[in-house]
Amino acid sequence: MSDTTNEKPLRIVLAKLGLDGHDRGLKVVARMLRDGGLEVIYLGLRQTTDQVIAAVEQEDADAIGISMLNGGHLALSQKMINAINEAEAGVPLIVGGIVPEADVEKLNEMGVAAILGPGSSSEDCVASVRAAVAALA
Repeated sequence: MSDTTNEKPLRIVLAKLGLDGHDRGLKVVARMLRDGGLEVIYLGLRQTTDQVIAAVEQEDADAIGISMLNGGHLALSQKMINAINEAEAGVPLIVGGIVPEADVEKLNEMGVAAILGPGSSSEDCVASVRAAVAALA
């Protein structure tokens, strides 16, 4: 599903922050985003915010996607938002995984651009990334 224009495809860095060792869902999302025409830089498990920011800068990425399954979504998302702001990276953060409904508003208030839960379709994932990037343009 590539563009027929000369416009470069969106690039997204995907990572698991901290000690959460469950990456199956993130690998599925990586495939869905690639199939949807995005370029995916998959960092994998046990990444730090510094490693994610370094990849964004090195790869000229347009967005960051992190996956949360261990209940650390509020603390780790805030840490990632702080790192994005400190680096003046100017990229949106998309959070996927298990996020209780009660925490969605908190994540939005702290600056998370999109939240994708289990069962999100390929179309939802791609559209959410594209909308998040467009909102910062």
